[in-house]
Amino acid sequence: MRARSIGAVAATAVAVVAARDLMQKKHALLRNFPVIGHARYLLETIGPELRQYIVTSNDEERPFSRDQRTWIYASSKGENNYFGFGTDNDVEHMQGHAYIKQRTFAGALPDLHDPQVPLPSAKVLGGPRGRAKAFRPASVVNISAMSFGSLSGAAITALNEGAGLAGTMQNTGEGGLSPYHRNGGDLILQIGTSYFGCRNDDGTFNLDKLKEVVAGAPVKALEIKLSQGAKPGLGGMLPGAKVTPEIAEIRGIPVGEDCASPSRHTAFHDVDSMLDFVELLATETGLPVGIKSAVGEMDFWQELAALMARGDRGVDFVTIDGGEGGTGAAPLIFSDSVSLPFRMGFSRVYGTFAERGLTDDITFIGSGKLGLPENAAVAFALGVDMINVAREAMLSIGCIQAQKCHTDKCPTGIATQDPWLMRGLDPASKATRAAVYLRTLRKELMKVSSAVGVAHPALITAADIEVMNGDYEARTLAGVYGYKDGWGELGPHLAEEITALMTAGAQPSGKPGA
Repeated sequence: MRARSIGAVAATAVAVVAARDLMQKKHALLRNFPVIGHARYLLETIGPELRQYIVTSNDEERPFSRDQRTWIYASSKGENNYFGFGTDNDVEHMQGHAYIKQRTFAGALPDLHDPQVPLPSAKVLGGPRGRAKAFRPASVVNISAMSFGSLSGAAITALNEGAGLAGTMQNTGEGGLSPYHRNGGDLILQIGTSYFGCRNDDGTFNLDKLKEVVAGAPVKALEIKLSQGAKPGLGGMLPGAKVTPEIAEIRGIPVGEDCASPSRHTAFHDVDSMLDFVELLATETGLPVGIKSAVGEMDFWQELAALMARGDRGVDFVTIDGGEGGTGAAPLIFSDSVSLPFRMGFSRVYGTFAERGLTDDITFIGSGKLGLPENAAVAFALGVDMINVAREAMLSIGCIQAQKCHTDKCPTGIATQDPWLMRGLDPASKATRAAVYLRTLRKELMKVSSAVGVAHPALITAADIEVMNGDYEARTLAGVYGYKDGWGELGPHLAEEITALMTAGAQPSGKPGA
């Protein structure tokens, strides 16, 4: 009797769904195939999960393959991140794949068995321009710009605490400096087109507010964001529904009102006035000041290099973001087709400064899937001095690549402001995972450097890596990206300085200790 009742209820429910499907006019599929047509929408909904866990191969999925995610997860948990039984790549036919060439002999190298061995930047940030608060970054790996608002407070807390544990810096993103950024990690404060946290009521820049923010937090440098890889040349929109009292206070905007970020800055209008703005910030705060941009047309960079060659004004660092798209939600055409990919964009910008002999005076920072050892090694060989990691850092604290960052429904509580979803993320345990990942990535970079026979990844050259460009053929990075002799390399003084710093007390490779 009970089974008959259940069957009757189920049949009634199916009949109701069928009647609704036949009457509605929105979906032709459901009108023609009532009830069973819903299976198509179910498969579409769970399609990403089916592809991620069942269909695709270890190296096929994008943005991050299964192998890449597995390496990050294992590294962040301090587990065995080795892979057995050889590579599953088609090594002689995989076009675009980079191969690092090891050296047989080497001089003195750092102790790779020391888990606390430092990996500082080869350059002093702000040193060449004599900034009052110039410093040598303690880590070449740092956390990229991700704002509170796009990420949850719990996620920002975990990343900042992890940065503190690992001795790295965290970029605040353009959303302002929040209480969640004050958990032990040093900061790079990003200034976007809306000047969140340092703006007047009409959205223009307010220097006094900036100085107040800087004075009350461990801010080590300022970054002016011109554009980002996810949506270069496009302003953002923060819907009023997301402008909570907390976010409104941090960003300096009205509660519950839409906030449209302009696509370009109002504090300056060309390269010349931008450099005036840079020098103003540096003079008033004493901090190193740099710019962040994706790479499109090159006139901007050529003019910047020409003006900096005079020596009276200049940026202390340049952060180049790849156009591959990142944590920021964006229209598909911007993620897929606006601005150059990282390697192509960075090499063009680096070459512009190299032609004028300016590369030793600028710290180059790269971002765009560089939180993987292979990609990072290529970036260093092209001339990067430090790397920023964003999505890889998110993966280290539990991101599953659900690709729902733009929906506010991130299932792991990272890219959402939903209280119920955020409660699943424990900042304390995830902070440890972020720290372990950052340390592991640094250690992997040191292993690669050691294999190449150099003491620091910044000493890897564009001749030390080859890229497959067809069946059984490869070209050096220098050949692929048109580098001239010496490009991508530190000047002799910087190379000697970082080698001495990394190998203090070390013995030449292969020789026993005293």
